Amino acid sequence: MSIITLTTDYGLKDHFVGALKGKLLSEYPEAVIVDISHDIDPFNIVEANYVISAAYNAFPKGTVHLIGVDCELTKENQHIAMKWNDHYFICADNGILSMLIQKIVPEKIVAINIHDRLLPDATDLDVFLKVAVHLAKGGLLNVIGKEIDSIKHVTEFKPVVADDKSSIKGYVIYIDHFGNVVTNITKALFLETGKGRPYEITLNEKYKYAKKSTLRTIFSRYSDIGNMGSYEIKNYEGEKLAIFNEAGYLEISIFRSNPASVGSASSLLGINFRDAITINFN
Repeated sequence: MSIITLTTDYGLKDHFVGALKGKLLSEYPEAVIVDISHDIDPFNIVEANYVISAAYNAFPKGTVHLIGVDCELTKENQHIAMKWNDHYFICADNGILSMLIQKIVPEKIVAINIHDRLLPDATDLDVFLKVAVHLAKGGLLNVIGKEIDSIKHVTEFKPVVADDKSSIKGYVIYIDHFGNVVTNITKALFLETGKGRPYEITLNEKYKYAKKSTLRTIFSRYSDIGNMGSYEIKNYEGEKLAIFNEAGYLEISIFRSNPASVGSASSLLGINFRDAITINFN
């Protein structure tokens, strides 16, 4: 079984995603095509970075991940294919794989060089498609590109640990369907830096002196907020909380939030993409 996943900022209103799947199946009818997301904010490589990092590990080794976000070939951003942790990733070299390569060194990276083998009107995703099919069929990276040693990093949203280990300053990298706010602070970094010390999370620097802008507990699950007292769990609806989500990143939430009615962590707490979240240790 050959699996090809798709992550794009194309949305579902237009024909692009359906046409891409049709081309893939025309090239490789036996392929299993899985959508990760097509609702990435346009050209938002940080958001795409998080989504693919959170999702890839749910797939079998050997899966090919096609990432169509800010994928235009330019003099600054070449097209690349990477084998990493026994998975394959195809994208533009725009920093979109920064989170992955912080964890494990890539096995091999190539700069794709098959563009002149395709028709003159081939799109960037047509190039990715050809590479994805080649890899899904068991082809080698060296056939479709020239090996390179490194790729671009996005350093803007890397969490910063104070020199004296008194704090971690992270940034919002994703807001999900429920309005939950995901930061780039990992559980591993929190444990390594905090070493069991008490802590306080400042949610919004603009209101850092307001009681509503801080948290002092990180739960294992959303429903654990109900263990704080003797009330029924429904009485905690609308309370803010923090957890480490399934991908291992610090997430700020409103218990049982609904962005369309009662609001969410993003709307109620005034936290937006790129905002800073700070953990101070005592």
